[in-house]
This record gives sequence, structure tokens and C-alpha cells, in this order.
Amino acid sequence: MRLSTPGNSRFAQASSLNIIYGGGEANMSVSLAQLGVASKHVTVFPKNDIGKAATSFFTKYGVDMSVVYEGDRLGLYFLETGAGARSSRIVYDRYNSAFANLDPAWFNWETIFRETSWFLFTGITPAVSAPAAEALLQALQTARSLGVKVLGDVNYRRNLWKYGKTVQEIMPQYMPYIDVAICSENDAEDILNIRPAANTENTFVSMAQQLQERYPNIKTVVTTRRTSISASQNTLQGIGYSNGQYFGTPVLTIDNIVDRIGSGDAFAAGLIYGLINYQDEAKALNFGNAAAVIKHTIEGDANLATVQEIETVMNGDTSGKLLR
Repeated sequence: MRLSTPGNSRFAQASSLNIIYGGGEANMSVSLAQLGVASKHVTVFPKNDIGKAATSFFTKYGVDMSVVYEGDRLGLYFLETGAGARSSRIVYDRYNSAFANLDPAWFNWETIFRETSWFLFTGITPAVSAPAAEALLQALQTARSLGVKVLGDVNYRRNLWKYGKTVQEIMPQYMPYIDVAICSENDAEDILNIRPAANTENTFVSMAQQLQERYPNIKTVVTTRRTSISASQNTLQGIGYSNGQYFGTPVLTIDNIVDRIGSGDAFAAGLIYGLINYQDEAKALNFGNAAAVIKHTIEGDANLATVQEIETVMNGDTSGKLLR
């Protein structure tokens, strides 16, 4: 549950907080459902009215929910939205949540993966708890045995790893199961101790080549390049490496940012949509970057955007002109 201050209020000013539900994989599921891709989200919610409310939120947006109801607490985070020169701030409160206390035996992955072509996960899941990390490993092993492709967004959140294990101890075991990796140079260094070669012209290509040498199963590596002019104005570009080739999207400017939370999830979902529908990695990356740009204009964690809206931006029209 995301609890955010109204508008651009600071925590100290707020007398009320707005509720919305989200999470990395959940946001991807909502985004894909809006794009017409059948999506299922697998999770654990508390066995109470809050858990039911969270389920209703996602089903409202067309996501097939595979929920185990156990425990008493839904994980929280608090958001203060910045503006101009003032950055946004996040405070996590996820200790002892229903999801953190899950039992890996609750999930029959062979049944869950029936009629599934892609499995998407983020590095946030194994950061929450040891049982969550084990459940993810079992999911990936089953996905491999069934021929389900895997997108892994390895995003490293230092403030979430608090249960006695480090990201360096846990994340490497997942890498051999990934087909498409979302990974920046910083993530590769922090998680896998992979550093770009000295004096290289393209640090991303150097990192991606080393990543693929270590994990030959990873066919494509992508990430985004963000320039923060201010909390209200950014630029964004998608870059990728596959089959020995580097490719990138145009740099898009985002003015008057409404909400940047979940833009990485929108990028991942857009990339998957593109891979499914275009059969062209460069075009898929372009769609993913445009999806992330659109997300900055939408309140909440999930990208409630249509294919037409994203393709309009993808094709270079960022005017935002009124459509009648």
C-alpha cells in the first residue's frame, strides 16, 4: 500500500495520506493488462479487508490475481512527491508483512504457469525476506523446465535488504534463469561485481558483454538512461545490447512530471509488449521507453496507458495535444 502526501506536500505538512496499491511486478501486470496482454499477478495479501481491497484494485484493471490470503499486515511505503529542486522521498515499512512471511510451499508453479509465455520478476522480491527469495528461485526453476521465458529487472534497493542476507549472496543464483535482463552498470557492479573495462567507449556494452559471458542464457540486456534536470523535468532513453549489437532509442524529454514512481515497471511491461507484438528488439525497446515516458504523466504506481497513446509518443509526437 502506497501512502502519499497530497500534491507536493511534505510529510510534516500532511494531515491526510492518499492510498493506492502497487509493487514492481504488480505494476507490470497492470500495465500489460491495459495493453491487452493477459496478465496474472502472484502474491500474498493479509487475510483481512485490506487484502481484499488490494485484490479488488488489481482485478479492476484486468489483472488475474493468484492470491494467497495469510497473515495480518500489508507492506507499506510512504511517498513525499518532490518538485523542482526538491527530490521525492520514500520511507519503507515492509517488515513482517504477509508477503515477507510467505511459505514457498503455497505456490504450485506448474499450475500457475499453465498457458504462460513470460514470467517477470524484480530484485525487490528477494530483498523482502528469505522465504520470498526461496519462492522466487522455485518459480524460476519451474519456468525453465516449462520453457517459460523470463524477464528479470535486477533493480537493487539497498534499504530493503534487512533480513541478514546481502544482494550479492542471493541475486546471482537467479541470473542463469534470465532471458532478458534489465540491468545498469551500477547494478551489475553492486550485485555481480562486474565493472566496465577501463577506457572503454561504451560502458554499457562492456558491462553487457561481461554479463552475457558469465551467463550465456541472457540473450538481451537493456536499461534506461535518465537525466534529472529537476524533480519536475527529466529526459529518458532506452538502450540495449543483443546479438553483439548495441541499439538505443531517441532521447525523450519529460516536462512537468506528475508521478515518476513505477516508470521502470512501465518500461519493462512496454518492452515485453513490444517483444510479443513486434518481433523486433529495437522497436520493442522504443515502445518500452515511450511507455515509461507516458507513465510520468499518470498518478499512481501503474501505467494506465493505451497502445495508441504509447505509439504516438514512440513515433515522436510528445505534444500532448487535445484529441477530439
